[in-house]
Amino acid sequence: MIKIRLKRFGRKKQPSYRIILIDSRKKRDGKAIEEVGFYNPITKEGKFNIDLIKKHLKQGAQMTTKVHSLVNKIQAKD
Repeated sequence: MIKIRLKRFGRKKQPSYRIILIDSRKKRDGKAIEEVGFYNPITKEGKFNIDLIKKHLKQGAQMTTKVHSLVNKIQAKD
């Protein structure tokens, strides 16, 4: 199953995350199928490709709870 989840990058104690599509059996920081956005929890900045996310959701991908809440927050701002 394909999951839309966070992939951590950045320095120690300064995390940033990429929102990626990945097989659910792979590691958190494994090779992604596709990147669909990013999120910086320190500055609360995020950018998501909503069209790509919706496309993959229609094809059967599932979002993790954290990604789901982040996408809802970004959509609420717009």
